[in-house]
Amino acid sequence: MDNLQRKNLIILHITVFIWGFTGILGELISINAVQMVWYRVLIASVSLFVYFLWSKTDIKVSKKQFLQFFFTGSIVAVHWIFFFHSIKVANISVSLICLSSVTLFIAILEPLIKKQSISKGDIFIGLVIIAGIYLIFKFESKYTTGIIFGLSAALAASLFSTINSTLVQKTEPSIIGFYELSGAFFWITIYRLFDSSLITETFNLSLMDWFYLIVLGTICTAMAYVAGVGVMRTMSAFRVALITNLEPVYGVILAFLFFGSKEQMTGGFYLGSLLILSAVFFYPIYKKRKNRV
Repeated sequence: MDNLQRKNLIILHITVFIWGFTGILGELISINAVQMVWYRVLIASVSLFVYFLWSKTDIKVSKKQFLQFFFTGSIVAVHWIFFFHSIKVANISVSLICLSSVTLFIAILEPLIKKQSISKGDIFIGLVIIAGIYLIFKFESKYTTGIIFGLSAALAASLFSTINSTLVQKTEPSIIGFYELSGAFFWITIYRLFDSSLITETFNLSLMDWFYLIVLGTICTAMAYVAGVGVMRTMSAFRVALITNLEPVYGVILAFLFFGSKEQMTGGFYLGSLLILSAVFFYPIYKKRKNRV
């Protein structure tokens, strides 16, 4: 491993750790999920735009591409709103473990969207994840609403991830991210105008809320996104996927360190989480071996 690869490996681990930290910020910020995501995508969009100006990046795209990115942004908005609402009504551990089921949904959605057959291995991995989700539902029934929103967030994430796997073939990921974040801001703004919450918005947040929102929008969204894309130039997609799977692990550990007893769960939750995380970790290994055959 040369110095550049070692440096990018460290950057990727830091980036995934930062993504795991978003759950902590979601718990610390006092406003509701819709407001939080609205501020997040606004700050992230502006930050990326400033980055493009600084780097003199050409962000021009065709009308068709613009509409694709903009409408995909609505799914990104739904994903984040559901994720943060899950944290608000349950806790960080539940939300992050539910989010790990993205692997299951992608295994189902990607073949359907790309008109491919679902492999038996994908079905098996999916069944393991379903078993883990069942255990969490069974032993943590008081968090049912949070679990449903967490799984819905995972479904939305799998949908825009599958769409982006096609879009990224023709456009730089950072440019896709900018337009999708801008699209997310637009659609949430329309929603907030419709429910009148934006009309009555006072922007009178506490100093700590503003601080957490700026960290969430810049470091945890815009900067982490650019860094995550940059390391792909010297690292394989398999290695990136494997390390990215550490996000819920980092997140759950951080949640326990920050909130202690509030994040303590039953044995059934941890057993279900172990099943889900095992499936998530072994899935890219299985896919790599399958592609070699």
